[in-house]
Amino acid sequence: MTEHTAVGSGPGSEPELVWSPDPALARNSQVEKFRRAVNDRLRLGLAGYHDLWRWSVSDLAGYWQAVADFYDVRFSAAYDQVLAEERMPGARWFPGSRLNYTDHVLRHQEADGPALVHVTESGERSEISWPELRRQVAALARTLRGLGIGEGDRVVGYLPNTPHAVVAFLAAAAVGATWAVCGQDFAASGAADRLAQLDPAVLVTVDGYEHRGKRFDRRAEVSALAELLPTVRAVVTVPSLGLPTPRFRGPDAVSWADATAGDPELDTAQVAFDHPLWVVFTSGTTGKPKGIVHGHGGVLLSHLAQLGLQFDIGPSDRWFWYTTPTWMLWNLNVSVLLLGACLVTYAGDATHPETGRLWQLAEETSATLFGASAGYLAISEKQRLTPRATYGLAALKTVGSTGAPLADSVYHWARQAVGDHVPLVSVTGGTEVVGAFAGGAPTLPVRVGRIPGPVLGVALDAWSEDGRPVRDTVGELVITRPVPSMPLRFWDDPGDQRYRESYFAAYPGVWRHGDWVTFWSDDLTLTVHGRSDATLNRGGVRLGSAEINHAAERLPEIVEAMTLGIEDSDGGYWMPLFVVLSPGEVLTDGLRTRLVEEIRSTLSRRHVPDDVVPVDSLPHTRTGKKIEIPIKRILQGARPEDVVSREAVDDWAALERFTTLRRRSPDR
Repeated sequence: MTEHTAVGSGPGSEPELVWSPDPALARNSQVEKFRRAVNDRLRLGLAGYHDLWRWSVSDLAGYWQAVADFYDVRFSAAYDQVLAEERMPGARWFPGSRLNYTDHVLRHQEADGPALVHVTESGERSEISWPELRRQVAALARTLRGLGIGEGDRVVGYLPNTPHAVVAFLAAAAVGATWAVCGQDFAASGAADRLAQLDPAVLVTVDGYEHRGKRFDRRAEVSALAELLPTVRAVVTVPSLGLPTPRFRGPDAVSWADATAGDPELDTAQVAFDHPLWVVFTSGTTGKPKGIVHGHGGVLLSHLAQLGLQFDIGPSDRWFWYTTPTWMLWNLNVSVLLLGACLVTYAGDATHPETGRLWQLAEETSATLFGASAGYLAISEKQRLTPRATYGLAALKTVGSTGAPLADSVYHWARQAVGDHVPLVSVTGGTEVVGAFAGGAPTLPVRVGRIPGPVLGVALDAWSEDGRPVRDTVGELVITRPVPSMPLRFWDDPGDQRYRESYFAAYPGVWRHGDWVTFWSDDLTLTVHGRSDATLNRGGVRLGSAEINHAAERLPEIVEAMTLGIEDSDGGYWMPLFVVLSPGEVLTDGLRTRLVEEIRSTLSRRHVPDDVVPVDSLPHTRTGKKIEIPIKRILQGARPEDVVSREAVDDWAALERFTTLRRRSPDR
C-alpha cells in the first residue's frame, strides 16, 4: 500500500494568514450580491462562500441558471432544461437554446474608458474604445462572410498578443466560425502541427514582432505556414512592423485595413449553446498537440462566473495578466470584456529590459488586477524587487498567479513588497476547461501555501487510488460532476477515445485531472503538490516535487530547481535534484550541505534527494512549465525526439543535455 504525505499545516494548525477581506468591500462584491440574490429567489439560507459552494455543486441546474440570470445571459431561443444529461463526458447543457459569445462582449457600448489598452515592447501605447471595437469586429465579420465564412468553418491566427487577435476572434465567433490561434514564436512547422489539424479557411497574421529589443521579420514563416495550410482561401495581413506584404501562391492576401474598413451593423449568427467557439491545444510535450473544443455557451457562463464572482471584475477594472496567444490564459483574458472591463495586452518579453517590466506596466496601465506565472513571481522575489515602492501600483487590487504552485516565501515577499492590502491569489485549473478549478474570492482569506477555495460550480475533490474521498492528506484532484466549460470533444477523436483515456480512465465517469492535491477539511483550502504522473515515490511514500523545488529555490545561490524520481530497470530508484545556479556560483560541498539541511529541516528526511546535479538551464514548455516527464524518460534511456516535440520546448539544447546526465546515475 502506498503512503501519502502532505507537507504543511493540517487541521487545527493553520498556516499563516497573509490577507483578510475588508468587510465593507466583501459585502459589496459580486459574489455576495449573488449569494443574497440566490437566497432571496430560492428561499435558501446560504450563510457564506462555503455554503454557496456546497449548494452550487449539489444543485448544478439551479446554480448555472442563477449565473445566467445574474449576468443577464441573452438567449435567442428557449430551452426546457438547464442540464438535460448529467454525464462525463457528454453532459448536455441548455439544449435548444441559441446565443452568441460576441453579443455579450459588444453589449457594453456605454462603458467608460477603453475596451483595450495595448503596449508594445518598445513602449508604444494605443487604445481601442468600445464603439471602435464594435466597428472593427462588425467590419471584419462582414469581410469573413464575403469570403464565404460561416458556421462550421475555421478561422485561425498566427499572431502575437495584440488587439488584432482579439478582434479576429470576436469576428470569427460572430459569424459562427471556430477560432484557434498560435503565437509567432512557433516556427511554421510547429504552428502547422496545431492549426493544420483544423483545415482552416482563413489565416490572420502579422509581418513580425518585437522580442528582447529586436525586431523579428516573420514573413518567410507566414508564407511557409500558408503553404502548410492548403485549405486556406485568404490570408488577412497586419503590417505590425510596417513591412511589405508577402506574396502567397494560393490564397488571396487581404490587408487588415481593407478587412476592417467601413462601419456596418453587427450581425451575429445565433448558434447552439454547444456550438464550437474555439479550439485550444495541449502543449505537445507527449506527442502531437491535441485540439480541445469548447462551446459558445459553456465558455460564456463559466467565464462570467469565474471572472465576475471569483475575481470581482467589472466595468471599472483593468485586467493585465501576462500571457501569449498560445496559452489558454489568452482565452480567459479576452473574456474580461464580457463584464465590461478593460483588457490590457502586451506583446513583449516579461523581463526586458529589466525584471520589473511587468510591474512597471501594471502601474502605467492602471491595472486593477495583475497576473503572472509563478515563475515570474519567484524571480521577482529572488531579485528582491520592490514593486510598490518602485512603481506605485496605486490602482492594483489583486495579484494572480498560475502555472505552478507558489513557494511559501513568495507570499511573504508579496505582502511586504506589493502591499498587505493586495491579495496574492494562486489559481489552479487547466487548458482542458479553459479556466480554474480552485482559486480565490473577495470573501475568502489568503493563507501561505494554500489556494483559498474551490471555484463555485466545480465539484472538486481529492480521491485516493481506490476512489475514496480523502481530506488532509494527498490525493488525486478529481471533478465529480460536469462543468459547462469542459471540452465538447477533442478534435478528430472518433468516439471520444483519446478524451476518455486522458481524463476518465482512472475513475469512470469522474474527471481525473492529474494533479496531487491536499483538500483541507477545516477551511476547504487546497494545496497543490505537482503533477501526479511526476510524483516522487520513495520506498512506497509519495512526495510532491514542488515542495522540494521550493525549498531549494529559497537559497540565493539557486535560480531554479527540479526534482525527479527515476525508476531503474533493475528495480532501483534514483531521486536527483537538478539545480540552476546563480551567475558566478559553484556547487561546493558547503552549498550542497546547506541545501540538504534546508530540505531536511523544512520538509523531512524522506525529501532529501539522492544527488544534487548542477545544470546550465532547465527546459520548459512554451507556457513556462517545467518539462518533467520527458526528462524522466530521457534519463531512463529514451531519445529526446521520441518523447517530446521540438516545437513544444523553449530550449531544446537544455533538454538534449540530459542525455549525458543519465550516465551519471550512481549505484543506488
